[in-house]
Amino acid sequence: MLTNKILKIVLIVLSIGFIIVQSMQLEAEGTGLSAFMLILFTILYTRHVEQRNKYFFLFLFTFTVAHVMNFTSWLLPRNGFNGFDVFYYVTNMLYILSYVFLILRVAIEMNFKKIFDKFTIPIIILIILDIFCVSIITATTESKLSLTEYTLEFSYNAVIMALLSVALINYLNRDSNKAMIFLVGSVFIVFSEIIQLAYYYISDTKDLSTIYSTFLVLAFLFFFLQSGMKHSKPTESFLDDHANAA
Repeated sequence: MLTNKILKIVLIVLSIGFIIVQSMQLEAEGTGLSAFMLILFTILYTRHVEQRNKYFFLFLFTFTVAHVMNFTSWLLPRNGFNGFDVFYYVTNMLYILSYVFLILRVAIEMNFKKIFDKFTIPIIILIILDIFCVSIITATTESKLSLTEYTLEFSYNAVIMALLSVALINYLNRDSNKAMIFLVGSVFIVFSEIIQLAYYYISDTKDLSTIYSTFLVLAFLFFFLQSGMKHSKPTESFLDDHANAA
């Protein structure tokens, strides 16, 4: 449809503009532009994809609301209530909720008993790596955050690492193009979040701002690509095929 094509072109132009604005470290402008892009992206998803997934839609909706609130925080005073920054906590909890919906998008279709039996060792290794990574990443902010803020950041990082692990297990189980593209999108969004954390708490350089913005755009590009694909049943692994043949 013509409207969908126009939306795609507008989103491409806005995405390039968003990366340029972020590379100039214009945070307020970049946040507003990304919020507008996410609104258009959500509209495009509802128009373009016939078999919409409710959890993926809830992810888009919640993530968009969080972005809009984040932009609003630049326009309103952030004195907080007795030192409590409402925008900071509500926005981050919305981001966490959005990633929970994205995890459910995949997890709701997984048979955890069969998957755990099949990938016991990889899952255990992933859990250990997740705990290690979350602890190391969040520790970089420990000296700059209060206990409540640190707990929120720890929860945030735990959820995005869980997203990456679930996406990886889903790909190993399904071995399909849709699962692979979802995994790539998850990788981009997790790295975008990690680099953004480094930008805010370690070094606010233009390079980091440009990289995390580019990764965010690429993440949603891959999420959009997989959203239009049909679901495929798990395929037998190469070793299973040969075992059955024998």
